[in-house]
Amino acid sequence: MIQATVDRISAEFLEMPGLRLTVQQASRLWGLEPNRCKAILDGLVDAKFLCVKLDGSYARASEGRQLLRPQPARAQRNRTLASAS
Repeated sequence: MIQATVDRISAEFLEMPGLRLTVQQASRLWGLEPNRCKAILDGLVDAKFLCVKLDGSYARASEGRQLLRPQPARAQRNRTLASAS
């Protein structure tokens, strides 16, 4: 069931260029609990299908590079350490 929901949300973003939704808007649109909706949207961000805009809305990653979510300090530090080796 979760994959069907992910596929449906992905299809919505593909069918509507320029679609930008906050978690609250997406939750209402797709009838999902806000926490579950956020987890799905964040998963699509991790998959590089979506990005988070400066205003906190989610949009297709191919529609801009204005990301709100910076890399966690630990991940950034690990990458720095790895490149220094």
